[in-house]
Order: sequence, then structure tokens, then C-alpha cells
Amino acid sequence: MAFASFRDFVRHLEATGQLVRFPQPVATELEITELADREMKKPGGGRALLFEKPLVNGRVSPFPVAINTLGSHQRMAASLGVGSIDELAADLGTLMKAKPPTSFREAAKLLGTAFELRHARPHTVKTGPCKEVIHRFDAPPSRREPWPAPPPLPAPGSLGRLVNQPPTLLDLPILQCWPLDGGRFITLPCVVTRDPDTGDRNLGMYRIQIYDDRTTGVHWQLQKVAARHGRRYYETGQRMPVAIFLGGDPAFTFCATAPLPDGLDEFLLAGYLRKKSIPLVKCETNDLEVPADADFVLEGYVDPVEPLRLEGPFGDHTGYYTLPEPYPVFHLTALTHRRDAIYPATIVGIPPMEDFYIGGASVKLFLPIFRMNFPELVDLALPAEGVFHNLLFVSIRKTYPMQAYKIMHGLWGMGQMMFTKYIVVVDAEVDVHNTSEVLFHLTANTDPQRDTLLTKGPADVLDHATSELARGGKLGFDATRKLPGEGFHRPWPPLIQMDPAIRQKMDQLLAGRL
Repeated sequence: MAFASFRDFVRHLEATGQLVRFPQPVATELEITELADREMKKPGGGRALLFEKPLVNGRVSPFPVAINTLGSHQRMAASLGVGSIDELAADLGTLMKAKPPTSFREAAKLLGTAFELRHARPHTVKTGPCKEVIHRFDAPPSRREPWPAPPPLPAPGSLGRLVNQPPTLLDLPILQCWPLDGGRFITLPCVVTRDPDTGDRNLGMYRIQIYDDRTTGVHWQLQKVAARHGRRYYETGQRMPVAIFLGGDPAFTFCATAPLPDGLDEFLLAGYLRKKSIPLVKCETNDLEVPADADFVLEGYVDPVEPLRLEGPFGDHTGYYTLPEPYPVFHLTALTHRRDAIYPATIVGIPPMEDFYIGGASVKLFLPIFRMNFPELVDLALPAEGVFHNLLFVSIRKTYPMQAYKIMHGLWGMGQMMFTKYIVVVDAEVDVHNTSEVLFHLTANTDPQRDTLLTKGPADVLDHATSELARGGKLGFDATRKLPGEGFHRPWPPLIQMDPAIRQKMDQLLAGRL
């Protein structure tokens, strides 16, 4: 199921009782964050929130703000048009089994082929809803129809709509999320870049700090694909075209965060998930393409001859502020949007937050791909406390000595798994989604001296605990039952379990009493 717009998805959430409206004015500075954080901390992720009158510096924005729209397993599945992510994972697993790959490179190639075969590639259209309102900053303003005369300014201290003039970045209801943030940040941006050598497109999600009405910071970290594209432009000295869109079908937001191999177009994944080809429209001021149904599009460039600029601080998904670091500056050349646009936002911070459900969906969806390389793998889980990269639970069907270490090394070598600080490997029967159960087996089945692996490798640049930026230690725990070839020379005791026949008999006894 493909949603025709972000507004359609919001309507769906409201119709199914998963959305709460706030008709009263609420400030984009900290107040929306406080309400959203409370909701995200509720069991199951709470509900989505729609702020009809978000305040920007005390004035009501014409654009509502929706937040926590993907913050539950149910909403995450609904955003991709299914009853559960397991359905999609099973479907993808069936496709991939048509020709089992023999390497990760082959698996990535087959993944792209599977997406293309299942649904048409993205197709280009001349225009779309994202161009209902157009304002260029590299030329005199243009629009499909003349701007109406601006209304008079509201009286001092009163609430009023923002003046209806061509908007800039300062007019959008962009949040200042936390008290020590360096300013306002776009938190759900879909950033489109191209490899200048191959022409391969990438869709990523990198936070955007607003500096002024026409410039922002772009926080693409060292190991990200857009950063690699940027380095090539910096080497050639050419301006790098960049497009940032928000909204549209919520599948775009998910795909921008998905851990796809470098070079595989995220719009292929989006088309596969939507079961419908994506109409793309060319930007007004550069040659990049964006979804025609997006709510907002920011067009612009990064200039390689321009010095980097400090970006941050920012209250991040680590639960701590990331401190200022130098990043490229994005220059706005055009801003286009739908007339009925809704501004999508999220916040990150001390877990659990909305991003836990987005990350969980990625793990489930790509589990069939991992199993092609690791057939012994049963399940994976990223507990909320690990804020994505810090902690990974893995269950395997163990058949030979040191198999847990093979899994550790293999996972640390796969894409964004390289950022994982702690990996805990348990036996097949352990539910990795039950943190209490995993911790029980971790403490019961390990000798710290024998069953740990300390190594080093690339680290998330957001990790404040590493001594050096982007490099740090890794720690693996083998919490599986030990085999003779692993230096264990004693009998392994059985786990305490009741006889199944007795359990069944007592179930019947209790059922009779009830």
C-alpha cells in the first residue's frame, strides 16, 4: 500500500486511533519535545501527535507538525502498508532464496535485482504536489500563482499566523529540541546526493542545523555515503548539488535510514515496499530528483572551497549532547512545498524513543539477508538501551567450537554493524527481544576471562566515550553453552525446566477452576 501523501498517512493514524491532536498553540522551542518525549516513553511507544498551531518565535506557523508517527510497531508496519514487518521480511526472504548468493557482494547485487524485478524502477514526471508552491533564491521569486498580499502584522504579544510571504528556513516549524542545542534542527530530512563518478544516487538521513534563512549545517558523518560523495566533490573543487525533502510517503523516511549497501538506490527499496513505482520530479535549481509527493523540498549545494562550519551541540540518540564539530555548509537555492504540507519531525534522546521502532524494523527486514551469510543465525535484536549501535543481541544454532566468535567478526564487518560496541551471542532458544532473558544467560553462561573478545575498529562519530573520534574498542560475549573444543572440560548442566506433561495437566486444572 502506497500513501499518496504524508497527510494521508496522518489521516490513517487518526482513523485508527493512533493520533492525538493539539489544537492549541505549542512552541517549537522545547515544548513540542517535552510532550513528544512523554508520549514516546509510554508502553509501546504511545501515539502520534499532531500540533495544529506550532509556534515559531511566538507566531503560529501555517504548517502543522506531526511527530512520533513511526513510534510503535503498529505504526511502523502501517507506514509500509503491512500488518507486521515480519510479513515483509518473509516476502523478501522468499525472493532472495530464488538464487542463494555466495558472498555479501553477490547478496547486495541480488537484492537490487529483486527490488527491480518486483516493481518498476522510479520514473520521472514533469511536476507534482511538491511543486505547488515554488520559491527560488537564486533568481526572482516564482510561483504557480501570485502570492497574496500579506495580512497586517498582529498586535504585539498576540498570536497570529506567519506573514504570508515567500517562506525561508526561518519560517518553517523546525524544532529546537533540547535546551543546550545549538539551534533549530531538521530531524527527519531525506538527503539526496549523487556519486560524481558513477552517477549512483543515495538517500540518507543526516540532521540539518539551521544557521540562518538560507544556510544550514549538514551532519553527514565520516563513514556515511553522502560524506564519500562529498569528498569526491571536494577533490575536484566542483559545487556539490544537494536536495533535502521531508514528508511524502512515510516509506521514504524509513528507506533513508535503511542499512543498504553503498551504490544500491534506496528508491528501489521504497518502490518494493510500496508495491508501486515512485514518481520523481527534477529539482528547480539542480539536476537531482525528489519524490513528486514530498511535502517540502530544500534545493541547494555545498561549496567545496568554503570552510567547514561548527555544527551542534545537539541532543542525540546516544542520550547525550554531541559537541560541536566542523561540517559542510548547505546553501539554499529553492524551497518548494505542497499547499497542504505537514511538517514531519522526530526527537532523539534517552531511550526509548521513536527511532527504536525504526531501527527494529530495519533489523527484521534485513534479517533474511544476514541469514544468507550466516545460516546459523536465528534472530537479532537492538535493545532500546543500546541506542542502535551500542548493543546487539544475536541468537545462533551452535554446532561447532568458536562459532560465536565467527558471528562476532562477521557482523562487525557488515555495513553499519561496524559501529556496534557490544555483541552478545546466545543459543537458539533464547529470545533476544527479551533483555532480561539475555542478561540471565550472559551472566550464567560466561567466564569473563574465557568468553570475551576485546578488539578495535571504526566507531560512531557520535560516541562521546571513545578516546579518539571515529575509532574505539569492541567487546564480544560468547553466552552460548560451551563445547569441549572451547576450553571447557566439565559437564554442562541442563537448564531447569518443568516436564511438559505436568505443565499441560496443571494448565487444565487451572482452566477448570476458572
